[in-house]
Amino acid sequence: MSRAVRRLLVLVTVLVAVLGLATAGCRRGPKGQVKIAAAADLAKAFEEIGREYTKKTGVKPVFTFGSSGLLAKQLAEGAPFDVYAAANIKFVDETIASGACDGATKRTYARGRIVAWSRSHKISSLTDLTDPRFEKIAIAHPEHAPYGKAAKEALEAAGVWSQIEGKLVLAENIRQTLQWAQGGDADAGIISLSLAPVDEGGRSLLIDEKMHKPLVQALAVCKNGGGTKHGQAFADYVMSPEGTAIMKRYGFSLPDSPSE
Repeated sequence: MSRAVRRLLVLVTVLVAVLGLATAGCRRGPKGQVKIAAAADLAKAFEEIGREYTKKTGVKPVFTFGSSGLLAKQLAEGAPFDVYAAANIKFVDETIASGACDGATKRTYARGRIVAWSRSHKISSLTDLTDPRFEKIAIAHPEHAPYGKAAKEALEAAGVWSQIEGKLVLAENIRQTLQWAQGGDADAGIISLSLAPVDEGGRSLLIDEKMHKPLVQALAVCKNGGGTKHGQAFADYVMSPEGTAIMKRYGFSLPDSPSE
């Protein structure tokens, strides 16, 4: 056997080995991604759900968290998401009307709660927010953030809206609201129970649900992400016993029925 032939055989062997390793790497790697547009109140719960979902399926959820209204607008303009999980059914209906999401896949998946939270001051009732100790109070913008709208309704029901309106700073979403209250840009914030930092100090007051319209949250599978199959599978996992158990741990309750 000539030296040239031997060299060729060695080269072929190396190439076959490299291709084999590459193929094995593909088999062991992620099986794909699913792109999720989700309301900011879902950040902690969905990140945990995402980790468990990847362990089970090999598919990695990629999350974009924001205000429900702004995400709905992005979807209507063609943003490439596979699932839209909103903090209010209204915004899911808007994405269905725009053709961005599939109405047949719409489901309610949770009911949220709001709390008044301060890193340093005790809050016994919403009337406490009129006290001079609270110079700035953060809420999410009521026009496009359902939790901000609920905060406004609760403050109106408590009869203090007009007294504290001048103190309000409006965040883009509920997660930014918490960041401002934690960082000192606001002395208190009305945030979602699901984001309340129970293990990081601070004080919170759970607000009576009767003081605002129910925060019934809905999701739908969307059409522009290119991963409808993965989107449907992720939505199913959120609604599964494993998914709902995680949601409950973060303070969400379940709607009475899927068609609520």
